[in-house]
Amino acid sequence: MPFTHAQRPLYEVKANLFRGLAHPFRIRLLELLATADERSVAELQHETGLEASHLSQHLSVLRRHRLVDSERRASHVYYRLADPRVADLLTAARELLLGILAADGELLTDARALPALPDPPRGSRA
Repeated sequence: MPFTHAQRPLYEVKANLFRGLAHPFRIRLLELLATADERSVAELQHETGLEASHLSQHLSVLRRHRLVDSERRASHVYYRLADPRVADLLTAARELLLGILAADGELLTDARALPALPDPPRGSRA
């Protein structure tokens, strides 16, 4: 059954969420942000090895899709997850991926070697 005209905007918003996630570096950026309350652009650049212009483009996509928030303080810009549930989504995606890859031993070994995803800080953001 096709979705109704009234349902279309919700499905478009969902599709846009996944477009925001549709790049390996953006996933890595979100994982890094899930491990701290916030990170500076300099920290993110150091952790990812991305050129400043590429990092800026990826962060812009994540902001546009409302996955991250940013704040400028003096000459530094800091990023944080827009909602702590983004970290939950990353964890659920990794668990799903590991289940899918269970039949493929080599890929599963590689996936398990990814950096750990600690419990995200739950501070005052909600």
